Amino acid sequence: FVSYQVEILDWETKKQLCFLDKVEPNATIKEIRLMFHKLYPRWYPARQSIKLDPKGKSLRDEEILQYLPVGTTATLYFKDLGPQIGWTTVFLIEYTGPLFIYFLFYFRMTLVYGLDERLTSSPHPVVNLACICHSFHYIKRLIETVFVHRFSRGTMPLRKIVKNCLYYWGFAAWLAYYINHPLYTPPSYGKKQINFAVIMFLLCEAGNFSIHVALSDLRRNGSKTRKIPYPTKNPFTWLFFFVSCPNYTYEVGTWISFTIMTQCVPVGLFTLLCFIQMTIWAKDKHCTYLREFKDYPSHRMPIIPFLL
Repeated sequence: FVSYQVEILDWETKKQLCFLDKVEPNATIKEIRLMFHKLYPRWYPARQSIKLDPKGKSLRDEEILQYLPVGTTATLYFKDLGPQIGWTTVFLIEYTGPLFIYFLFYFRMTLVYGLDERLTSSPHPVVNLACICHSFHYIKRLIETVFVHRFSRGTMPLRKIVKNCLYYWGFAAWLAYYINHPLYTPPSYGKKQINFAVIMFLLCEAGNFSIHVALSDLRRNGSKTRKIPYPTKNPFTWLFFFVSCPNYTYEVGTWISFTIMTQCVPVGLFTLLCFIQMTIWAKDKHCTYLREFKDYPSHRMPIIPFLL
């Protein structure tokens, strides 16, 4: 077979970092990353972005050298992504925080609301229910992180975890402070409003979990190949008929129901921000599906059926 020569340059300075001789044609980008790592131990594979063009996208691990648009002497570009952290660890940190932070306010810690005995318990049952629902949501997320999710990308930049934790932990504290505050007032329409919200909350949580399982099943054998998700026999997955990212649709529905349940302004603002962020993610994923699959269902919308 014809062996390849691979030259790896710095993406900014164009300085040659290494020259790999006699590389097999069927070598994958993952194998090239490992070769590069042997020469530069501080740049472990997860830190490496290997590109065909300095301003282009990173090549995927499974891409094969001989199928890339290069000659037998291939020029690739390296970019240091910085320290990385595994996605499982990221989610465990992000979701454990809100779970315990909420309890600080729910149990009326003296450092939050003071020493007054009147502030040690709430007269409103909805406060207890809100704590149960909030805890259930994040416990579900933790369980999914460990047993359900399969990540196409193994890591994310370590610097981003600070921003993510500030978002999740900060909002959890803000919501919990007002929901558990001694002056908190229950929903205007009483039990009817609360019962409706609880039913909606549980349905959306079940739907979100069902979608995550369906997406995980697409990669059951450890494959990282992207596939078109389709509805299964589970009725909660039938939302795939109408949207590309029903997991985000159900997630937004969960927070809308929590807003209705608590009738709390900070919860409503958090829900709005969630909707904006998830709409951005859904649109990006929807565009990726359209770009990668010529037969992708044309009637699907990113997050809201028939609208958005």
